[in-house]
Amino acid sequence: MNTINILVPNLPESVTEATIATWHKKPGDRIKEGDILVDIETDKVVLEIPSLFNGKLQNIISKKGEKIIAGQVIGILIRSKDIHVPPIPKYTKQESSKIDRKLMSSHKERISPSARRLISKHNLQKPFVQNTGNKSCITREDIIKHVNNNIKNNTHTFENKTNPNEVHYNHNIKRIKMNALRKKISERLLEAKNNSASLTTFNEVNMEPILKIRKRYGELFKKKYDVKLGLMSFCVKAVVEALKNFPNINASIDQDEIIYYKYFNINIAISTPRGLVAPVLKNVDSMSMSDIEKNIQNLAIKGRNSKLTIEDLNGGNFTITNGGIFGSLFSTPIINPPQSGILGMHTIKERPIVVNGNIKVLPMMYLALTYDHRLIDGKESVGFLLRIKELLEDFNRIILSI
Repeated sequence: MNTINILVPNLPESVTEATIATWHKKPGDRIKEGDILVDIETDKVVLEIPSLFNGKLQNIISKKGEKIIAGQVIGILIRSKDIHVPPIPKYTKQESSKIDRKLMSSHKERISPSARRLISKHNLQKPFVQNTGNKSCITREDIIKHVNNNIKNNTHTFENKTNPNEVHYNHNIKRIKMNALRKKISERLLEAKNNSASLTTFNEVNMEPILKIRKRYGELFKKKYDVKLGLMSFCVKAVVEALKNFPNINASIDQDEIIYYKYFNINIAISTPRGLVAPVLKNVDSMSMSDIEKNIQNLAIKGRNSKLTIEDLNGGNFTITNGGIFGSLFSTPIINPPQSGILGMHTIKERPIVVNGNIKVLPMMYLALTYDHRLIDGKESVGFLLRIKELLEDFNRIILSI
């Protein structure tokens, strides 16, 4: 046997610390190679740390909720080729019920009367919690703690009031701890607001030409490439061409220097169960429309399943967010630091528009560009948005590079 340290892996770009989300094993548990030991949560991803060996978990150094940094030792594993991991026993419903009754019987004499009343009142079947009373007696406070820790899908909060003979419920609030992703999002939004001279300019785009292309070629596209022809690939292509014409928007400020990027890595904002993340499409200028659609689809699936990696999130220099998928008509997106610009797409609505002196009903979409005014002048921002409008309303310009 030999001892192996469980280390925190490298963290995503600009992330300095993470949080222990869940330990899947307890000290003394037998471990198989490939078993997930612990989940680490950052503001961007949840990282799973698997065991590389058969063995036994000897010690947990950093407990759930503790802050950690890259390279830190958070636990110790004893490696052994001889350790056999027994299968988890399976019980029928009747067998489980017998086991519960047996355990209840063994604890009966060690439950205080007030605790027993609470167990009966709330029909608890497994009040087996860490006891704090004298002679290992389970107390009323232990039961209250147990209930508070195990109530799920319920907004009621079990509270320990001053009167020991009463139990109260609060029907008005539900208090949960903010997860690391939501906490970091709030910090970065404030950072963007306070540390950049943000300004937003707007325009509207006639989406009829793009919708006609999708209607005419959508089925052929899906049949050939096995992916849907969405709006995002058109927008990404237009943004890349516009960035080539306006290099200040494909740049960032680093103290008293300006960094100009000669490559085109576009963050695509994706909604996940844990919150909003913005993985990166890298070297988009070399991608075809089908490549863009496939990569966006893959990133969205990974985001929903909390499988995004550090590489998926690093290296972006401009962001696109599409609030239109949720029905947003108009918004002012916030810059993703240290980037200097973000483009907001919105829902497509039919509106009466004057065209050559005639009123026509057209599918229109508002575009919003938020930019850092310290680096980008109003003329550049308006020109950038007009260029995107031009390309979306006549996509042949991209083919002809005009």
